[in-house]
Amino acid sequence: MQDNFFYSRKATLSLKISEFEIPPMQDLLIIGKKAPIGPEAVKRMAQALSPEQFSIIKLEHAKIEAILIRDSLLQMLDERVLMQIILEEADRSISDNMVLRSELKISISVQREVEL
Repeated sequence: MQDNFFYSRKATLSLKISEFEIPPMQDLLIIGKKAPIGPEAVKRMAQALSPEQFSIIKLEHAKIEAILIRDSLLQMLDERVLMQIILEEADRSISDNMVLRSELKISISVQREVEL
């Protein structure tokens, strides 16, 4: 039996970025290197508001120290791919003293063809 089929798997991302406000929790926070609140304080805040739902990812970046991100998003898409996209977009908007919040929605589309 020969497995002749076409398989395609893609992810579509929609990313909205705005300045940090209260209440702060959306899908992710992008923390500048000189922001008034640091990664550890952001992590404690996330734990208090939404226990066990967020992870902090520390970065080597010119302006960004870390990203707080909803764990469910990391389960849907590879972390490297996700961080690359977030950094590319945030880099255009952020200064090192800012904290940006972002809504991130991921929809996955799968298309398969099988030979009959």
